[in-house]
Amino acid sequence: MVHGGMNLGVDASRLTPPSRFTLDYLGTPPELADYVTTFYHFRCDDARIDDIQPAAIGHLTLFAMGKGAMALPGGGSDPSHEVNLLTPFAQAAHFKMDGPFHAIGAALSPLGWAALTGLDAKAHANRLYDAGDWLDPTLVARGRDLCAAYRDGRMDGPACAVQLGEMIRGAVRPVVAGHARLIAATNAWLARSLVPDLDALYAQSGYSARQTQRLIERYFGLAPVALRRKYRALRAAALLSLPMLSDEYEAEIAEAFYDQPHMIRELRLFAGRTPARLGDGESPFLREMLDSRNLRELAPDGPGSAGDA
Repeated sequence: MVHGGMNLGVDASRLTPPSRFTLDYLGTPPELADYVTTFYHFRCDDARIDDIQPAAIGHLTLFAMGKGAMALPGGGSDPSHEVNLLTPFAQAAHFKMDGPFHAIGAALSPLGWAALTGLDAKAHANRLYDAGDWLDPTLVARGRDLCAAYRDGRMDGPACAVQLGEMIRGAVRPVVAGHARLIAATNAWLARSLVPDLDALYAQSGYSARQTQRLIERYFGLAPVALRRKYRALRAAALLSLPMLSDEYEAEIAEAFYDQPHMIRELRLFAGRTPARLGDGESPFLREMLDSRNLRELAPDGPGSAGDA
């Protein structure tokens, strides 16, 4: 078994081969588009699964099959549960699972994280929580029922994802309108370039610079400078993992980093891989989670207001 106290050091030669797993992205209903970037169904029937989670947004995920642990940036690890809250991560994290490992989850936008959990993303960053410690007991009990139905063959992954969406829709609560607008403005700001201008963010935030920093830390888990650094690396990694890279994108990546060693360090920290290995197929979870669908919250027309508190 894999236990929370184990050493989760990464041995690249032992990472699960991509041929051993399947990850399907499932549709997001329009009424949840502001809250969930994508639903997904992950399956791997190996007895042991080793892989890397890039610096992530928050997830609500059902581990219908499999148990394991995720390494934490500050040391130690968190064990998995049937109904999990993966909090926003500031850097890549290694995880190990005893399989078969099947998961059905929702990748939450920053607005979705706030509306569902009400938790400060900075104070709760870099953890794999038992959702039962933070969410409504009725929701968590329903999640456990879905896991049992999946294991028994009464429900498949897509059906569980539909029910997970219904659970989220019933549990989200309004976010202060001004805060929701700041979240949308921050998403749009991050999408403008690999290194967007900080003054432009402050100019359009509607708050003082200090208030803007505090609120962005609350909803995204990092201050604006650190947040920009994280997404610079993630977006560069997504581009570098493409089979073909246009001259325009290549020039943008070159301008975004001081030099190649700097870029390599940043991608290793946030994506868990160096550029030479982003497309090598040895880290399937990394490749899938760098898919553009998981950066959808960075679109210029990102989530809007969820209403007044």
